[in-house]
Amino acid sequence: MWETSTRLLRLLTLLQTRRDWTGAELGRRLGVSARTVRNDVDRLRELGYPIEARPGVAGGYRLGAGGTLPPLLLDDDEAVAVAVALRTVAGSSITGIEETAVQALMKLQQVLPSRLRRRVSALQSATVPITQSGPTVDADALTVIAAASRDHERLRFSYRSYDGAESRREAEPYRLVHERRRWYLLAWDVDRDDWRIFRVDRMRMRTPNGPHFVPRELPPDREIAARVQRHVGEAPWRFRARVVVHAPASYVRSRMPIPVDIEELADDRCAFTPGSDNPTMLALYLGMLDAEFEGGDSPELSQALRALAARFTRAAGAGARGS
Repeated sequence: MWETSTRLLRLLTLLQTRRDWTGAELGRRLGVSARTVRNDVDRLRELGYPIEARPGVAGGYRLGAGGTLPPLLLDDDEAVAVAVALRTVAGSSITGIEETAVQALMKLQQVLPSRLRRRVSALQSATVPITQSGPTVDADALTVIAAASRDHERLRFSYRSYDGAESRREAEPYRLVHERRRWYLLAWDVDRDDWRIFRVDRMRMRTPNGPHFVPRELPPDREIAARVQRHVGEAPWRFRARVVVHAPASYVRSRMPIPVDIEELADDRCAFTPGSDNPTMLALYLGMLDAEFEGGDSPELSQALRALAARFTRAAGAGARGS
């Protein structure tokens, strides 16, 4: 009986690690005959596991979706990963999911072996949480968008722009991207007949969804992520200035936290147009490039640079006198 129970757990673990298995593959992994595999599958079904069987040469077994979630079997590393993920989600930018994450974490910790509880507790004690700030999104909104993207249904929603203006939009949703604690949706704007990136926290869903659409060709996921990063970097700042940097474009790109469009002027010179909400912040940011630069076509930036230079010079002089 003990041997049978152990084999059932091993069989369930295998079914959870891959979508499709043939009876012969399962038999080889478990060291039993195909008939024993069939009998074990029947036992798991009696326990409530929805295991689907497909006949024929290409047939096999698959763990299907049932009316209730069956117990999941996790190895040590998977259990620790889930516990860490739940702790992270509990302090995330998604509203309405924190309490649920804590409840799920409590259930998981009750069944973790002591050695795994120590690993999770060690990570928790060595981690300093930071109070999260900024906009949050509703978990239901993310679910609605993800489902519409999967089912190729148009979304109807009201959208609040950067300046607070509201408009009604209809779009074909494609990908959700999480960047800098904000959620963005890459979608095809039906009215504007072009690709757009929407911040999810500024979207207010309208029901029902629109009609189905034929999916358009998408670039690779890494290009989608880069496009969203550029969009975030090119946000409607209150102030922008064209800057010429006396350094190779590759060097400037390596100093930037996000992808930006940089124009190569020569092997050792390039130009780009950064932005900020005020010239002083932009001047401080450009100083961190650690390279010579020019922003002469912007009087506001020049004034901010002169003011900072005078302030730093006074500070340096005071330090020299003190020493």
